[in-house]
Amino acid sequence: MFRRRKAPQSGEKPRTGLFLVKNGVRREVSFEELALSNTLSLEALVRILTRKGVVDAKELLEEMDKVKTERFREGMPPGGDEITH
Repeated sequence: MFRRRKAPQSGEKPRTGLFLVKNGVRREVSFEELALSNTLSLEALVRILTRKGVVDAKELLEEMDKVKTERFREGMPPGGDEITH
């Protein structure tokens, strides 16, 4: 069962998704930063694959709809927010 977490209130620190350590310096990475990084990486990958003709954009959208239907009953994620692409 999925439960939605409350969004941080203004002034409240975002929840930490993970910690990165580079050159001995520890940095917190929020879930929001992780989600944005993931989204940007996927978009860049799809653009390259589409431009090179490896992936057909229409076929990708159809497959995304199929995955959404398989993952979420009635094609909707928990909480009822529509996923758009």
